[in-house]
Amino acid sequence: MRAVVQRVASASVSIDGQTVGAIDRGLLILLGVAVGDTAEDGAWLAHKISALRVFSDAEGRMNLAVTAAGGRALVVSQFTLIASTRKGSRPSFNDSAKPDLAIPRYEDFVRQLEAALGQPVATGRFGAMMQVALVNDGPVTLVLDSRLRE
Repeated sequence: MRAVVQRVASASVSIDGQTVGAIDRGLLILLGVAVGDTAEDGAWLAHKISALRVFSDAEGRMNLAVTAAGGRALVVSQFTLIASTRKGSRPSFNDSAKPDLAIPRYEDFVRQLEAALGQPVATGRFGAMMQVALVNDGPVTLVLDSRLRE
């Protein structure tokens, strides 16, 4: 699994003009599921994200995790994160998991993140054409990969 994690002042996801998920301060997580990803990948990623110290403490240092900072999380599926651009100009999505594998992995990740954070997680809708709006705070943007464990 690959995730782009952005510290946000606010974020929302809409489908056909209707907001389906929104948060104020917190983390926007764009999640891509690759062929061969397992529940263990999701568990590692959920734990890693829940523990990321990317929010400022009283001294202004990035030292707090999202819940310690009073934040929430919004997870949006994004199969294009797994794209390969090795050949030519058109991305290849051959390494992206098909929906029959990706949907359960995505749903497992959301449940694992909710457990790790101890609170509900807002989401988009898997496979839908979504519009994501965000106010990046910092900006702080990290890319995490469960296979590389970084």
